[in-house]
Amino acid sequence: MDEAAQRAFLRARFGDAARVAMMRPGEWSTVYSIGIPDRELVARFSAYDEDFEKDAYAARYASAALPVPRILEWGPAPDGFYAVAQRVAGEHIDGLDGPGMRRVLPALFAALDAMRAVDLSGRSGFGGWRAAGRATHPTWRAWLLSVGTGAATRGAPGWRELLAGSPVGTRPFEDGLARMRELVELCPEARHLVHDDLVNRNVLVEGDRITAVLDWGSSIYGDFLYDVAKLVFYRPWYPAWRDIDFAAEARAHYDRIGFDVPHFAERLACYCLRIGIADMAYSAFRGRWAEVTRKAERLLEVAPPSS
Repeated sequence: MDEAAQRAFLRARFGDAARVAMMRPGEWSTVYSIGIPDRELVARFSAYDEDFEKDAYAARYASAALPVPRILEWGPAPDGFYAVAQRVAGEHIDGLDGPGMRRVLPALFAALDAMRAVDLSGRSGFGGWRAAGRATHPTWRAWLLSVGTGAATRGAPGWRELLAGSPVGTRPFEDGLARMRELVELCPEARHLVHDDLVNRNVLVEGDRITAVLDWGSSIYGDFLYDVAKLVFYRPWYPAWRDIDFAAEARAHYDRIGFDVPHFAERLACYCLRIGIADMAYSAFRGRWAEVTRKAERLLEVAPPSS
């Protein structure tokens, strides 16, 4: 669905007087702002419905600490699907400088605590989930290790085929997977709500407050530390955050609230490995060879081989 068709769809839905402007094209969706007389909205288009279904479902978990915008409507559109939500004020967390990120860390950890506290007793499985309630894998460890056998992403071939012709080959992936297998038995079979994409312009902030946690398409059921691991792994991609040790900040937060996290370092290392090797394959799928190399190097930094 091209831009002209998307704009025509929105004008047909909201009227010719609606102010429609593209905000950004994303990896899996295109985003528009819509101005109508009584409110400001955001519309997204995607070839897949599951992301919007999860956004709509995740809104039931919203709280003061975890602000999740309600999806006002979603459904089929020509060549795909669309979703509309109220536009929320705030700047993307990705653009914060070091002091700004430090100011918002307490609110970010409070949001992670709210996700950890979500009651998932009526759900089953681990990994990617749908609104119907069942996730993709029977255990958390099975989902973690499935990175070695599954496709790089939806619609993609397996990692070996993708990485074989890359600048780094398959060795970093294989070594990372081997190190994961050494650590995975220390990862608990506990089911929590995990966002799994807190960067990539998916969190809005104002000052020291989080105003919205967006785009739940990547969300999984699993260990809450997985979201912390994502921040740890991708810190070098945000030079302004170079002096923030997210692992130490998280550990200090859990100590302050009296929450025991056994095998903290080992779990974090396992999840950083999973994130790194999975995202290497994804970057190869997108043909981003410099990113493949960078992620292979990062694997050695966050979880060096045991001596």
